[in-house]
Amino acid sequence: TASFSPASNSGIRLKSPSSDTGPAILTGRDLVISGRAAPLLDIGQVEIRGGEILSVLGPNGAGKSTLLRVLAMLQTPDSGSISFLGQSGSEAEKLMRRHSAFVFQRPHLWAGTVRSNIELGLRLRRQPSELKRRLAEEAAAQLGIDGLLDRDARALSGGEAQRVAVARAMALDPDVLFLDEPASNLDAMARTALIEDLEHVARDGRHATVLATHDRADAFSLADRVIVMRDGRVVQSGRPEDLFENPVDPFIAAVTGAELSFRASVLSSQDGLMVVRVGDTELSAAGSASQGDRVRVVYRPEDLFLSRSEIQGSPRNRFQAGVTEIRPAGSLLRVRLEGAGHWVAVITRAAADELSLEVGTRIWVQVKATALHAFQV
Repeated sequence: TASFSPASNSGIRLKSPSSDTGPAILTGRDLVISGRAAPLLDIGQVEIRGGEILSVLGPNGAGKSTLLRVLAMLQTPDSGSISFLGQSGSEAEKLMRRHSAFVFQRPHLWAGTVRSNIELGLRLRRQPSELKRRLAEEAAAQLGIDGLLDRDARALSGGEAQRVAVARAMALDPDVLFLDEPASNLDAMARTALIEDLEHVARDGRHATVLATHDRADAFSLADRVIVMRDGRVVQSGRPEDLFENPVDPFIAAVTGAELSFRASVLSSQDGLMVVRVGDTELSAAGSASQGDRVRVVYRPEDLFLSRSEIQGSPRNRFQAGVTEIRPAGSLLRVRLEGAGHWVAVITRAAADELSLEVGTRIWVQVKATALHAFQV
């Protein structure tokens, strides 16, 4: 009997960590920007390593753009320090101007051709004409806009204009490329296409890339490391798989897609793994709490495995549940289940057909203990 997990359809593809990242080339320490009621930015330490892709992830207003501007030395913090390529102070600022590039949410293009816009930074650096031409053409080809070089920049679509902005930055061959939500103002098709191009640009290994985004799929699929921010502070940072497997609180769990939860009581706890009771069912979950504590258990709906017959294997969490609702969710289906509490699974339409799912169907559910994260209420 077939069993199904829709994890591959979750929309988040974890990037394998790069083995080519080097030591820190940019470090910010004790960065504070004061606000009226609370700091707009309060960061103890953040590093950018040579060749890595670092995603800065968080909701609107979390401080992502502010952090990028401070790290790029476009904004001066109230306190704290930035070191870049072994230098600090005014020497670091000079190096930052020569060895970094910044792409904003909205592209800033000048009147003239696409070529002249891409060459702008090279002109300011007084590069020879032949070198400017070659570097601009190489950058345009990398972003798929080499056929637009002679077009009026003011006649471009939003996606094309943002590609010109990225190409202008890439033509400078920066040691650090800052991307401040470059796809946030584009329609869905233009956004997807630009993210694919940015992935190739970021992974060429010649520079470090710092991407600010509120989209978790972009952050986790592109990055070697992820910094998650909230209210101007870093909540957690690490490799994508570390955040997925070991979220420090419900906010981080929700960021990774574990937006569903239920309440339970702790029966036992040892070495980061606990047994909790939900109704008459005992489940294993990751976390730390004491016997008798009430906890909130969060999970991602794509981590549930469904089968018509009992699933054999090592995971301890297996139970039967009844299907109470099947609702379309784009190309997938959200299946509500009643059994050992209330659950929601996400599954493909083909899987639902093969399982013959309909309201009232009894189904076996399996979920690994490491996919359930418990936090004390």
